[in-house]
Amino acid sequence: MIRQYELVEAVKAYDPNADEDLLNRAYVFAMKAHGTQKRASGDLYFTHPLEVAGILVEMRLDVASIVTALLHDTVEDTIATLEEIEKLFGKEVAFLVDGVTKLSQIEFQSDKAKQAENFRKLLIAMSSDIRVLLIKLTDRLHNMRTLHFIESTEKRLRVSQETMEIYAPLAERIGLHQVKDELQNLAFAQLHSDAYESIFSRLSFLREQGVDHLTPIIAELKQVLEENGIKAYVAGREKMPYSIWRKMQQKNITFEQLTDIIAFRILVDNPSDCYRALGVIHSTYPVVPGRFKDYISTPKQNNYQSIHTAVIGPHQHRIEIQIRTKEMEEIAELGVAAHWQYKQGISHDGHQYRWLRGLLDILETAEGPEEFLEHTKLEMFQDQVFCFTPKGDLITLPRGATSIDFAYAVHSSVGDHCTGVRINGRMMPLRTELENGDQVEIITSKTQHPSPTWERFVVTGKARASIRRFVRQQMHQQFVDLGKTLVQKALRHEHLDFNEKNLEAAVEVFGVKTLEDVYAYLGEGLKTTTELIRVVYPQHKSKPRVKKESAKSDVQKKQKEEVLAIAGLIPGMAVHYAGCCHPVPGDQIIGIVTTGKGVTIHTTDCEALDKFMDTPDRWIDVGWNAASQEKSQHVARISLVVIHQPGTIAAITAIIARENANIINFKIKNRTPEFYEMSIDLDVKNLDHLMSIIAALRMSQRVLSVERG
Repeated sequence: MIRQYELVEAVKAYDPNADEDLLNRAYVFAMKAHGTQKRASGDLYFTHPLEVAGILVEMRLDVASIVTALLHDTVEDTIATLEEIEKLFGKEVAFLVDGVTKLSQIEFQSDKAKQAENFRKLLIAMSSDIRVLLIKLTDRLHNMRTLHFIESTEKRLRVSQETMEIYAPLAERIGLHQVKDELQNLAFAQLHSDAYESIFSRLSFLREQGVDHLTPIIAELKQVLEENGIKAYVAGREKMPYSIWRKMQQKNITFEQLTDIIAFRILVDNPSDCYRALGVIHSTYPVVPGRFKDYISTPKQNNYQSIHTAVIGPHQHRIEIQIRTKEMEEIAELGVAAHWQYKQGISHDGHQYRWLRGLLDILETAEGPEEFLEHTKLEMFQDQVFCFTPKGDLITLPRGATSIDFAYAVHSSVGDHCTGVRINGRMMPLRTELENGDQVEIITSKTQHPSPTWERFVVTGKARASIRRFVRQQMHQQFVDLGKTLVQKALRHEHLDFNEKNLEAAVEVFGVKTLEDVYAYLGEGLKTTTELIRVVYPQHKSKPRVKKESAKSDVQKKQKEEVLAIAGLIPGMAVHYAGCCHPVPGDQIIGIVTTGKGVTIHTTDCEALDKFMDTPDRWIDVGWNAASQEKSQHVARISLVVIHQPGTIAAITAIIARENANIINFKIKNRTPEFYEMSIDLDVKNLDHLMSIIAALRMSQRVLSVERG
């Protein structure tokens, strides 16, 4: 255990002006407050805040952070109060203690909702002062170092999983690479103990056998650099078991097949020497393709700078090399903590970090804590690509990100109104995956809105949360409009007046807050109009409802009656077009209310309607909105039997192209020496357009038959 004078001397070694009295008072206060409390290891509890403070001293953090580390558990675990902390140690320390305490009061539970809510609190606290996160990470680090003393296997696994999913990625995001590596390794030892023991024992065996590849490689690298006039410090470090295991998993190889379990680091005086050293290494040794990364010209979001490369180095060993300056090394090891040293005088405003602003955006758009946690995990976990705006601004995205992710990274409104993209000057599909160095120009339109289909290919949490928010808002409004129309039609059928005051009676019975929610329930199919009428008009005897056969004829009789206009609503939200009959404008259609989905549109002769014969109250009259038909495209399916000979498929696609239609999907269902049976999905404007295509296909001598599929 660090003694009081040792702690003070360690702080004053890098900060001669440190408030010695404040440190002494905090040490004594925390020791007395925790008294005889003990940890699972049997040690006095005070050893924990003292060790956390010691880790922060190694990072050379400011006095307020050290004092907070000493006091961080006093409000939670002793009779000390926040008011007492503020009175004795000042507002700054009290603010930091409060921030860390709020995060610790409800430690992550196995219940996902509690875990998500606590992570939300963590983000809010660290956005006010990033030192809250620094203290919390070191708190977790010491807890992980002593985790093996906890008897409950379930708790050890839960804490380790939280560490791997939340704390290690956060440590990486603020550049605490040493902390990140140790957290991952300690969590790995608990989560995959057999794999950890296997790798650890193999590394130990190599060391015991005296297999020293390190010394001769370092010596040769130094000699090569010196011969070329470059003064450099060269060191090698064995990779952590977790890093080795992850590479084995990613490449699907065994431990024996790994050739780079040691990484070498070259430290030089200035950035220009970094590139000179790189030139010397690459001209001396064969380069391993695809392993070069330049984080000096394009730093990571946490300000990490270094050149990474891999070569077939001395003695034919495949080695990884990192080249950086000594200043870059300090930032690489300490990350944001390097900026908190007493002499820097840099603002504590956490909003200076783009990634943190991105997480705050997700917090604002996510529906609840669980969705927020899902999206932020997406945001933190993946490897990165670096792209540029037309003005040259750098945008960092996860590997696999698309132009939609890029648009939302620029600004939420850019993403919401994105209509197209130019990548390196060429128009490309919105779902195109971006590569390092791409210049991306987003084309926007005020009339454009996010498409529900975007969620299938975006990878960033911010993009997914924004798309979901828009879909929820639009879907709710469509459910409300749909539900209101259903009520009006049902009341008209029962010869009852539509009066919203009367309908208010259903609010309490349905367990919702407003009449709008009642409409939304009906539109979503969670309640039926029959149930509503029973609640609002309990004395009314409903007319018998028609079944399928009469429903079809009823549609034809009511062409002049007002029906629900479905064209223009966003497909995939409140309205779905049935995949069994693929209705298009011009078809006679009918709607079926589907629980939890809204309305599914079928043609009136669709055989699937047989399933709904006994639930006539789910049938609604729908019609096409003629004003918007010309602007929309609808998917129609045709089935063909064609002659099996060269050029047949080319002839069919040429006919479809001449009719100004686009093929969405093409499937050969059966093939014989003489014939093909196939189905084709087409984008068409309406029924007339579809029938024109069918007529043109029937004129071809290669086509034996064609029908709607």
